[in-house]
Amino acid sequence: MSIRSIFETVVGSIDQKRRWRSYKARVAQLPPSHRKAHDAVQRYLMYAGGIADGEVLTQMGGDLLDLFEQSAADGTPVSAIVGDDPVEFVEEFARNYSEGAWIKKERTRLEDAIDTINKEDES
Repeated sequence: MSIRSIFETVVGSIDQKRRWRSYKARVAQLPPSHRKAHDAVQRYLMYAGGIADGEVLTQMGGDLLDLFEQSAADGTPVSAIVGDDPVEFVEEFARNYSEGAWIKKERTRLEDAIDTINKEDES
């Protein structure tokens, strides 16, 4: 076992930490209004998005940041990004990443458990 793999087992992936630092640096470069809106949307997604898959969560965060970066570069105001109903905006955004939702994992777990029981009952 290499030193790197031991280190990553203890403290987590070095690559993930690099991506996180890069992500936070990009967020810091947003104009204040876009940064605050991004942070508010990200916070809501973390609590209400229901994403349990780390890779999906990383992709979703990157896509969200891309949206805010591009909007800032184009001079698009925050209100034009999130519309009149920011909750609906965020929930619609999150629906695009439903494959990583924790409820999907739980639905699959339930279906598998019932299938196993049914097979045992048939035997």
